[in-house]
Amino acid sequence: MLTRGFDAAHRTTPVGWVLRAVVSAHVVAIVGQPVFAGAYLTGDFDSLRWHAVGADVVTSIGYLQVIVAIVVWIGLRQVWPFLATMAVVTAETVQYVAGLDGALWLHIPLGVMTIVALVVLFIAVWRRPLLRRPREARDA
Repeated sequence: MLTRGFDAAHRTTPVGWVLRAVVSAHVVAIVGQPVFAGAYLTGDFDSLRWHAVGADVVTSIGYLQVIVAIVVWIGLRQVWPFLATMAVVTAETVQYVAGLDGALWLHIPLGVMTIVALVVLFIAVWRRPLLRRPREARDA
C-alpha cells in the first residue's frame, strides 16, 4: 500500500499537483468554517464576521478548483475530478446562499456534508496518480 501512494505521487503531472494544491487549500479553508460558527454560537459575535469572510474565501477557492478541474479534464482526459468538484461547489453555493438567507435548517447539515465530500475528494486526489490517460481509455 505504501508503494502505491509513492507511485501515485511520483507519476502525477504538474497540472495534477496544481489540483492537489488547490484542493488542499480548499480543505484548510473549509475546516475553519465550523470553528468560526461554533465560536459565534457560544457568544463571540465577532466570529460571525470571520465566518462570512471564510465563506467568501472557501467559495472563491472552490471556483478556482472548478477551473483547475477543467484543465485536468482537458489536459489529462480525466473527468472525475471535474464531476466531483462540481458536486462539491454546487453544494457549497447552495449552502452559502442558505447561510445568507438564515436558513440554518439547510445551511448547517449541508455544510457538514460539504466538508465530508471535500475531504473525500482530497483523499482521492492524493491517492490516485493524476496523469494523462491514453485516448482509448478516455471512455472507460
